[in-house]
Amino acid sequence: MKPWYEELFENYAESYDREVFTRGTVAECDFIEAELGHDRTRTILDIGCGTGRHAIELARRGWTVTGIDLSADQLRRARAKARAAGVTVRFERRDARRFRFARPFGAAILICEGAFPLMETDAENFEILRCAARALAPGAPFILTTLNALFPLYHSVKEFLDQHPSGVTTQAGTFDLLTFRDRSTVAVTDDSGRTKTLATDERFYAPSEIAWLLATAGFTDIEIRGCDTGVFDRNRPLTPDDFEMLVIARRAASGTI
Repeated sequence: MKPWYEELFENYAESYDREVFTRGTVAECDFIEAELGHDRTRTILDIGCGTGRHAIELARRGWTVTGIDLSADQLRRARAKARAAGVTVRFERRDARRFRFARPFGAAILICEGAFPLMETDAENFEILRCAARALAPGAPFILTTLNALFPLYHSVKEFLDQHPSGVTTQAGTFDLLTFRDRSTVAVTDDSGRTKTLATDERFYAPSEIAWLLATAGFTDIEIRGCDTGVFDRNRPLTPDDFEMLVIARRAASGTI
């Protein structure tokens, strides 16, 4: 039986690209470019690239990008979109928990829960961060967005998702205070119009956890901010009202990972 996140993204590529949150891609890439100092000599690794929305937009702007994802269906659409846009992006099917490249990248991004934090265990989620660090050159930046555990401590995750319509409808859910995991039953309508019911399991992280995990994985200069679709801003403080948090870090300049 496939994990829920593999089933979710099966035959869901066109539906994914119609989701409301994809409308923030251009502004998010503006932020990414600014964080990289507009230095297009840097090569970028897009981890959990999905249909390639960030990778393709960055390639349009002259960046050299490699995108990796576990979903063959998402990657097929990403390649088709890149061809239609007339840009070259290297898309590869890779597991974010277990990948290596021969040459280090000048930057990495992992946006909108592209693999992290969807894994079944904390150890597997940590492996994603460790693989990201290993893929980067010393001092290279890493930009991550992930689920903010402060939010469900103050709010209902189900109510938030109900107020932000998408192809995924939450039918029931519980947030576990011991594990910071939200386990929900959701209904998903795929590209063929078929509705499937999935039992999801997502890990929300406290800011202090993320800082410790990144430091342990080999990152430094870790900064955590609040964010929203298309609103990535270093000056925006993280609050319990932010469903996601924006994390900016750098691969340590020295040390073995």
